[in-house]
Amino acid sequence: MKQRWTIAKLAQIFVFVTGIGFIGSVQAEADMQITTLADKLHRPWTMVQMPDGAWVVTLKGGQLVKIDDQGNKQKIDLNLPGLYVESQGGLLDFTLAHDFKMSGTVLLSYSQGNADANRLVVAKATFENDSLSDVNIILKVTPDKDTPVHYGGRLLALPDGTWLVTSGDGFDYREQAQVKGSLLGKILHFREDGSPPQNPPFTSSPYVYTLGHRNPQALLFDQQNNRIIQHEHGPEGGDEINIITRGENYGWPVITLGMDYSGAHISPFEEYPGMQQPLVNWTPSIAPSGMALYRGSNFPHLDGKLLVTALKEQALYAVDINAKPPVSEKILPQLEQRLRDVKISHDGNIVILTDGANAKLLKIHVNDA
Repeated sequence: MKQRWTIAKLAQIFVFVTGIGFIGSVQAEADMQITTLADKLHRPWTMVQMPDGAWVVTLKGGQLVKIDDQGNKQKIDLNLPGLYVESQGGLLDFTLAHDFKMSGTVLLSYSQGNADANRLVVAKATFENDSLSDVNIILKVTPDKDTPVHYGGRLLALPDGTWLVTSGDGFDYREQAQVKGSLLGKILHFREDGSPPQNPPFTSSPYVYTLGHRNPQALLFDQQNNRIIQHEHGPEGGDEINIITRGENYGWPVITLGMDYSGAHISPFEEYPGMQQPLVNWTPSIAPSGMALYRGSNFPHLDGKLLVTALKEQALYAVDINAKPPVSEKILPQLEQRLRDVKISHDGNIVILTDGANAKLLKIHVNDA
């Protein structure tokens, strides 16, 4: 009689031979369910869960979509000064201030201008009763550019009340990522009123927190380990995860593990004195988009791991950056489509935003959780 080699049987043998608890992960992933919270979302970029549990999704065209726990959708048109919607540009991030419950303060990032002169801007506003008011531009990325791509745009509220925002290199302006006087290709640090922070690492350019970035799309704060984690798009290869330290240079375009889209070398260097190496490198590129740090008991096999959505690779990755070397693996293959963002809900579930003209908001949960 022939032995039937099921996944469960192979996992049992793997555990017996290696002593590694792989079978628990296999079973846990098999128990993960996918529920659609909303569909027909046109070109979304990110989402945030409100204190009452509702989700707010940004659409690049300049709208918010509020989704309640019954799946009802409400579209909210925004009047954003000078909004420029083209290619990768439009409304991008939408983030709640630490005191949002009392003040209603939110920060937004979006592209502003026109085809000949456009830029990433950060606006501060009040969001109350499903309406945005008192919109004020508090930060503009300079110099202007004439490309509708590589904006960055990910906002992060730090524990001390100051903020970071990622800024892309504008694609055709990649050398600006190494120019401290330019705000392109940087992570920028600012106070909530838009003024520069105290004691910046570069006194001649007080908004610059780090430099040498290409198109950083994700930024989060790991409270347990008191560290900032970022990822960014490389060119053809060289997508990165970095641990961010103020004042450091992350190399682009002087060092990269990727190639130009033409196949040409961008730089002869993969390392250079004074420039940081990535913690994780994806070559070939996966085109990372969103990122969340999972902390919770709903999915114990994912606790402490980064969850990264990918556009080009159409996958969700679980990344263990505490392993040596870090380990990146695809999970939930049934999600195979362009994925735009990932967040962790108040109740410890995983929420995924897909990409495109008819995108969905999906909840990953165990059984009826």
